[in-house]
Formats: sequence, C-alpha cells, structure tokens
Amino acid sequence: MKKVIIGLVITVVVLLTIIAGGAVYMFGVSLDRKVTPTDEEDAYAFLYEHDPSLKIWVDSLRENSALQDTFIVATDGSKLHALYVRSAIASPNTALIIHGYTDNSIRMLMIGHLYNKEMGYNILLPDLRAHGKSDGEYIQMGWKDRLDIMEWIDVTKGIYGDTTRMVIHGISMGAATTMMTSGEDLPENIKCFVEDCGYTSVWDEFTHKLKDDYGLPAFPILNAASSYSQMKVGWNFKEASALEQLKKSKLPMFFIHGDKDTYVPTWMVNVLYDAKQGDKELWIVPNVEHANAYWDCTDEYVAKTNQFVSKYIN
Repeated sequence: MKKVIIGLVITVVVLLTIIAGGAVYMFGVSLDRKVTPTDEEDAYAFLYEHDPSLKIWVDSLRENSALQDTFIVATDGSKLHALYVRSAIASPNTALIIHGYTDNSIRMLMIGHLYNKEMGYNILLPDLRAHGKSDGEYIQMGWKDRLDIMEWIDVTKGIYGDTTRMVIHGISMGAATTMMTSGEDLPENIKCFVEDCGYTSVWDEFTHKLKDDYGLPAFPILNAASSYSQMKVGWNFKEASALEQLKKSKLPMFFIHGDKDTYVPTWMVNVLYDAKQGDKELWIVPNVEHANAYWDCTDEYVAKTNQFVSKYIN
C-alpha cells in the first residue's frame, strides 16, 4: 500500500512538473519579445518586396524628414515609440494605425500610404510593447496595449490638434488591440474603427494555436499558462477579450477577414460582427489568407476602407 501511495505521489509530481514546464514554455514561445530595433531595414525590405511603388513614397518622406519619430514614457516607465507623418495639405483627419504580432510600425506603412497618400490624412503608427523601438520584454497581445493606445490618442491630439478626428485601424493583433480599445471610454475625437483579421480573445487564439500546432487541448496547459501570465505580466488569457470589449463599443466598425485564414480562423469575425452593436460593415475577402487582404486585393481594400471611413470622417 505504501508503495502504491508513493507511486501515486511521484506520478502526480511528474504530471504537475510537465504541466508547469509546458505552461512556462508556452508563455515564452507566445509572449517573449521577438522583434528588435535591428529589424528596421528588414522591415523596409519586406514593404518594398510586396509593393515596390511604396519605396518612392517612403524615400520621399525620409528625404524630406517627413517620417518622424516620437517617444512617450508610459505610466509604468516604459519608453514607447511611434512614427508619424503629417498630411501634405493641412488636415484635421488622422489615422492611428496598429501593427500585428511580431510586426512593427514600418511594416504598416502600406496602410499609412492608404490614409496619408490616398486620403490625405495625418498618420501615427505606434510600435506596441516588445516590438520595434518600443520597450518591453513581453508581448501584450493587445490587452495592455489598449491602455497605451489611449495614451497615443492624447499624443495624436497634441501633434495634430485637439480637434483632430481619428480612425483607428489595426491588422491581426493590431485589430484585436483596436477592438479592445473600442470598449474603453474614448474621447470624441475617435470617430470609427477598422479591424482586419483580429481574434475574439487571447484564450480563443491560443486554444486554436495549441491544437493546430501541437495537437493539444486547452486543458490543462493553457489554464496553467494563463495563470503564469497573470503572475508575470498582470493579466490572464481569458480577460484579454476583444469580444467582451467590443460589446461595449458604441462607434462604427469595419470588419475585414480573409475566408482562407487559418491563423486567426474566419469563424471568429462572424462572432465579433454579431456582437457589435450599432453601425458596422463586414467584408469577408475571398481566397485570402491571414493578414493578406491589403496585399492581395489592394485596390478594393483601399476603396472599401475609404468608403467606410469617409462616412464618419469628412
């Protein structure tokens, strides 16, 4: 009997050790910083490879010192970075543009081109925590970032004027950040949102990735990783919910999602769209994978975004 009890204890200890190790591993793989400031030229190369014509615009901005850096110190002391460009002709309209997971502000300059060159907007493109030139050891998946975006809204008003009218446009994790921000108490400057392939919640997205990449169920590793996240970064995977924030959102939103998206599954956008009250539009883009709607359907993307945003900012 004593041997049985000892065996059970050993088994339990081994299982708990495996679960704890898996949780720490998953946290690290998912949230450890991946992008560093040295990736800047690679980011420009990525942009020009996808659309060589962007180089002409970006080179012009850089040569004329129109592509500006700005930094803020967040409430926790972290130094955060953003790029900004004024419109060629003075405008009260501004787009705050948010990049995705392991991306940076530079790699969102194609959306910057959409608003600045095509629509004549001022643009501000933050590097989220643990991305680009912003501080941070851990990726925040949009949850803590939403509070930083609130600070960037104030910075935007400081740069472009207190009466500036804003759209917030995000892709992937940036889209989740956009939706998470949309549920906050926002100033009247914010007029609408564009979310492109964002996830319903960090829990849902990690559940999907755990199954897709490792063939594992959420329980027990994701539960343990979520608890570990609470200890390390102050939030858990279930509370980091774009869906719940979206339910509080009162402003118009344009939803974009590729119908071949397997990274953030397309079913998520239908849940999000159904949860959103008030003015909204949905564009499920045929034959498009994750975060490729702009690249694969550029003209239509520009036209539809312009049409939606211009209804609320003119």
